[in-house]
Amino acid sequence: MTYCVGMVLDKGLVLMSDTRTNSGVDNISTFRKMFSWSVPGERIISIMTAGNLATTQSVISQLEERNKAPGERRPSLLDAPTMFQVATIVGRLLSDVIEGRQDAGMQGAGGQTEGPRFTASMIVAGQIKDMEPRLFLIYPEGNFIEASFDTPFFQIGETKYGRPILVRGYDKGMSFEDAVKLLMVSFDSTLAANLSVGLPFDLMVIERDRFEPLHHKRITAEDPFFKLISSSWGEALRSAFYSLPDYSFDDQVP
Repeated sequence: MTYCVGMVLDKGLVLMSDTRTNSGVDNISTFRKMFSWSVPGERIISIMTAGNLATTQSVISQLEERNKAPGERRPSLLDAPTMFQVATIVGRLLSDVIEGRQDAGMQGAGGQTEGPRFTASMIVAGQIKDMEPRLFLIYPEGNFIEASFDTPFFQIGETKYGRPILVRGYDKGMSFEDAVKLLMVSFDSTLAANLSVGLPFDLMVIERDRFEPLHHKRITAEDPFFKLISSSWGEALRSAFYSLPDYSFDDQVP
């Protein structure tokens, strides 16, 4: 399992992903799940992945091959005229890879393929010159949705533990620094509740019209700011809990 979040702000985009991949409790590894490509002054595109590792690595590898020679191995993310077309390319490729693995998979009972083990999803984020920054959630079937006023952030992977933090704390006008802090709290909450999500985390901040990362960092278990956020958040939660009104067994409602 994994945990990735992409968030749209007035100032641009903020992305964070974990790096844990496991095939059982005795087989835990670290793999990068955030990938990016940029053309200075023209575009920046980033993808985060969750799901079957072989599937996502196949998609990313094919995109890398196409991007090495744009114009020759079409369709390339570096040739796409809009971010919508970028999402379309990624969606079609993801669907094709999953379908190919389904067809090649072992047949289960009743002749049905064991498809669910090949499933994967992706978050696509970026901006192309003279257009708005955009954020998409790509489903295993290849279709996708775009972030909007009603849905300004996307999560993939182990989403349930960190979502309440984002829902309560998100503000599209917040600074990049506050957005990073919010994501760190969301990831810390997920990390504390689920062993399938783990450090290090990859962080990327994409400022509007910059076309290269404003900030890109790998956050390890020894990162002093993340350690401070984690301990401070725990203390703040305990303080808030004990500041709530006390329940009394004597106050009985008729």
